[in-house]
Amino acid sequence: MPRLRTVFFGSDAISIPLLEWLAGEGAAQVAFIAIYTQPDRPVGRGQQVQPNAIKTWALAHGLPVLQPEKITPAVREAYAATSPDLALVMAYGHILRDDFIAIPPLGTLNFHASLLPKYRGASPIQTSVACGESETGVSLMRIVRRLDSGPVADREPVRIEPLDTALEIEKKLSSVCAPLLARNLPALAAGTLEFVAQDEAAATFCRKLTKADAALDFSASAAVLAARINGLNPWPAAQVEHAGQPLKFGLADAVPGAAEPGIVAGADACGLLIGTGDGLLRVRRLQRPGGRLLAAAEFLRGCPLPAGTRLGGGPLSPLVAKMPFPVVKPGV
Repeated sequence: MPRLRTVFFGSDAISIPLLEWLAGEGAAQVAFIAIYTQPDRPVGRGQQVQPNAIKTWALAHGLPVLQPEKITPAVREAYAATSPDLALVMAYGHILRDDFIAIPPLGTLNFHASLLPKYRGASPIQTSVACGESETGVSLMRIVRRLDSGPVADREPVRIEPLDTALEIEKKLSSVCAPLLARNLPALAAGTLEFVAQDEAAATFCRKLTKADAALDFSASAAVLAARINGLNPWPAAQVEHAGQPLKFGLADAVPGAAEPGIVAGADACGLLIGTGDGLLRVRRLQRPGGRLLAAAEFLRGCPLPAGTRLGGGPLSPLVAKMPFPVVKPGV
């Protein structure tokens, strides 16, 4: 079988294991002709302009890197001139128009980090954890102009364990993209891979997270709050107010017990215990301003929170809807 002339579109390190497979074991079937990624951006506290992980990987492997600010007609023409057989997309960050999507004869395929049709949108990893799901996964789908609505060829499920944060789930999802592609690539190359329309009635949507999503409402149950805390780690990081300062929570679970919502009930060997609307919230990792995220026992040695301490919270913002959240479209 001739090697497929393949272009990859992505801007996030979640794609690195997939790229490693394509450049290694998958190279017998795939020939990279270019990598498209976002322009270099300011990052970190110093706001120094740096390349993202995808560009760094591509340059290290001697691959052409293109970083258009917008997908203009000129960009489309240059892309078409490379005559790609296949385009693969994961967390790219640009909206692709129909005429762009249609260029590769084998299609433009996306790796979406949820078990579609659930969690279409910008934050499927964080939202699936924050909503208390026990399973998520990666869906291999055709891109269409409607948000994550294209037909799906295959899915690779991933278990969400009770103490998994969004960071751990991202790593798990990152590791399953290559096996997902590997088992579907022969049929894709032969033109026999079947794509099945999503069940629109079962679709749910998530959105880009903001710092406002960090608030916790202690009248909710401990299970709901623990899921929210774990899903928002590492960003925007759930937080409460203590002594006029923000206090971040990085890992939590729910345990039996009762206390007034928002009141510290004590601590055990694993974490700080806080009253909620149903059960006790056990916070296992905490961080104060300017500090590091610490295990609860270490944190409490330097910043005691005795029983009876009241912690301030706020309303839980909705993370999921049956219709797409309003968004401001980037220029394309």
